[in-house]
Amino acid sequence: MGYEVHRFQGEVDEELICPICSCVLEDPLQSPQCEHAFCAACIHEWLTRQPTCPVDRSPIMPNQLKPVPRILRNLLSRLMIACDNANYGCTSVVKLDMLQTHIQECEHNPKKPVQCESGCGLIIPKDELKDHNCVRELRSAMTQMQHKMQDMHSEMAEQKLQLNEQKREIQLVKEYLRSMRVSNPRIREIQTTMENEDVVRWVSNLQTARVTRWGGMISTPDAVLQAVIKRALLDSGSPAHIVTELMENAHERRWPSGLSTLETRQLNRRQYENYVTKRIPGKQAVAIMYCENQHMPEDLIMEPGLVMIFAHGVE
Repeated sequence: MGYEVHRFQGEVDEELICPICSCVLEDPLQSPQCEHAFCAACIHEWLTRQPTCPVDRSPIMPNQLKPVPRILRNLLSRLMIACDNANYGCTSVVKLDMLQTHIQECEHNPKKPVQCESGCGLIIPKDELKDHNCVRELRSAMTQMQHKMQDMHSEMAEQKLQLNEQKREIQLVKEYLRSMRVSNPRIREIQTTMENEDVVRWVSNLQTARVTRWGGMISTPDAVLQAVIKRALLDSGSPAHIVTELMENAHERRWPSGLSTLETRQLNRRQYENYVTKRIPGKQAVAIMYCENQHMPEDLIMEPGLVMIFAHGVE
């Protein structure tokens, strides 16, 4: 529907009046042949009943409607119209193309969003402010938030089940490949490639760590500490086939010759800064993986990698 004519200052040209609603054109469209102009809402509603021009009955299909010429749009935009909120006390008269901007900022707009100053701070329409109850609205907002959180938890649980099922299926495939690799060299090659890709993918997802105190290294972690780090490795998504080996490599008895004793560690201390270290999530421990540290001397790295546990100093 268009704009009521009485809202405009001065006379409005008949060419700017919609033949259907007899109001000033709003979002005008014109027919393709006769070029009669109509409000967009009016002509679309009309065409749902009969596919003809309301003026001369020439055939029209909805997809044939087109925008009116620029000169007509310019004439409309220059018209001066009273604010929609005139009944609420607004006396402003603005150009038609500025009407919507004015309405959003109009102090007399009953639907203008305002902030409650009674304590809750919620943003509500101005005309609802007098009936607004902070406690009721906050309780309602809290209930909605709880429902959203419940939906999110349900969705996360479902996704976790699906993820676990996918992991189980992948593990079955890997076990099948392992069983086949003994007799088939090609399967052995495919299995090795898949395992290497799993390691690279896991390492790339770990956060880069910064070791500030290499002197805090625990070279002989006890069984309890190793169990804690092993659980953290599994939780971080570490490929299962390297977890046990990585944890064995967390003790100095398995470290390469350049790290195997306190004396050699002191000699090679300057080289530690060249390690690419990855943080084991939530722990004072890092993974130093062979795939990212092939630039290091052979006596300071080993496959598939090392786990170093610290008392402190890991950022």
